[in-house]
Amino acid sequence: MIRFIFVVLFLVVFLILSIPVMLVEWLIGKKSPNMKDYSSLRIVQWAFKVILWIAGVNVTVIGEEHIPDEPVLYIGNHRSFFDVPITYSRCRRLTGFVAKKEIEKVPLLSTWMRFLYCLFLDRDDVRAGLKTILTAMEQVKNGISIFIFPEGTRNKGEELSVLPFHDGSFKIAEKTGCAVIPVSINNSVQILEAHFPLIRKTHVVLEYGEPIYPNTLDKEAKKQLGTYCHDLIEATLKKNAELV
Repeated sequence: MIRFIFVVLFLVVFLILSIPVMLVEWLIGKKSPNMKDYSSLRIVQWAFKVILWIAGVNVTVIGEEHIPDEPVLYIGNHRSFFDVPITYSRCRRLTGFVAKKEIEKVPLLSTWMRFLYCLFLDRDDVRAGLKTILTAMEQVKNGISIFIFPEGTRNKGEELSVLPFHDGSFKIAEKTGCAVIPVSINNSVQILEAHFPLIRKTHVVLEYGEPIYPNTLDKEAKKQLGTYCHDLIEATLKKNAELV
């Protein structure tokens, strides 16, 4: 319970104390948008690393060398709130996460997310969802990677299972030509969700797959891209189960 209290306390203190930092970042952005973007990224990554340290999360990373130095579409399985700090703390380039619309209502947190090009997806509004995907495409064209969990929600099923993917997520790569990077996250549910509200010291395995360029696929393979990535991630989760 003590880890949970310290994580929440740190998050609250960080968000409150970061109010003047946001103002400074905004002013920096007026002179140098790129400097503001990367300073905001490193600040949030530092905060996430502190949260992971407090929580006692140890991450084994596999395949990080597969990520090209260009904007990509990260596709990952999703079982824990901690999936975001685990993955975002390792992003070398500007990366916007696609989050559920409800998070946009959280003060200060949503401001940092907007600073970092995160998008808010309304899962109940098809038209708004399409607009979010189109915005994500524009961000990729402008050099910003996108990270999305195409299951559409946290998977509360069996440990090594993956919910069906929403194919619309892959339009971002299909229309921009960027690489798809499959991301497999093992054991993150054991940090918190498996025994909420207790946070327990946990070993997580994070594996990045080799890049998949949709434009190099034939028409039929492109249609099956979502299914292929789903099955690849599920197979990787089973392969890495013995490592946790």
